[in-house]
Amino acid sequence: MARIGFIGLGRMGLPMLRHLVEAGHAVRAFDISEAACEEAREAGAEVSATCAEVAAEAEGVISMVPTGRHVLEVHTGPEGTLARLPAGALLIDCSTIAVAEARALHEAGRSRGIAVLDAPVSGGVMGAQAGTLTFMVGGEQADLDRARPILETMGRNVFHAGPAGNGQAAKVCNNLLAGISMIAVSEAYTLGKRLGLDPATMRDIVSTSTGSCHALVSYPPVPGLLPNVPSSREYRNGFAADLMLKDLRLAERAAMETGSSLPLGTLAAALYGLFCGGGSGNLDYSGVIRMIEGAPSPAANP
Repeated sequence: MARIGFIGLGRMGLPMLRHLVEAGHAVRAFDISEAACEEAREAGAEVSATCAEVAAEAEGVISMVPTGRHVLEVHTGPEGTLARLPAGALLIDCSTIAVAEARALHEAGRSRGIAVLDAPVSGGVMGAQAGTLTFMVGGEQADLDRARPILETMGRNVFHAGPAGNGQAAKVCNNLLAGISMIAVSEAYTLGKRLGLDPATMRDIVSTSTGSCHALVSYPPVPGLLPNVPSSREYRNGFAADLMLKDLRLAERAAMETGSSLPLGTLAAALYGLFCGGGSGNLDYSGVIRMIEGAPSPAANP
């Protein structure tokens, strides 16, 4: 059993916390939402009033917050975790942020004797709930070896992507592919339907053909093809389109910093910008098919 702090109790963080509690870890949590804190209490965690309190006497702290600004505030601010974490503790950030921000956090931790891992995840809300997330980890191998038992409580796959910031590099490339492929699959389903092809038949055929991909086989944007994906739940409780747009913009930033060309990524970001700008940012990113079809978008989550 470990003493673990957990910061960020949203749709991803709360189920991750539940797996830690169920595994017998002593978890102390913080979130700005009182409702989320109450759910954490009901799950068996202790709730603290500040990030610094979460870190006090913890062997490790995990964060899952929206942006790089939030990450740095949570950990390096006046009431941040680095002010209270004991020397030798682990800091594991599972948020998706810019590579440069992740490396800045590593440096801040190193200056205080704290081991830092950037460990963004793939698998979405369903993966967090099922404990089947994939962790893409940047940092020292020895630090990952210490963190692995904790990460494996919340996920099925743990990959060492390389040194500081490389976890975020892997994540931005993954979500670049995910955002582009969801648009491509949505276009194919829309075209197939208008040509008279049944979506289920198309999925059966293409899943064994050269066009097969995750968005078509395991996360289809067409309702009714699979029971537990967001498209079959009015595009709710998935990976919000707002977050996909944020990640595509991180990819654009990384491309500018490295002199890379992203013609499809830039177009995908523009399309998700239109989708989110129309009030659908809280819906799962697969809901972009509704815009491609020219149909009214489902009402966004409140």
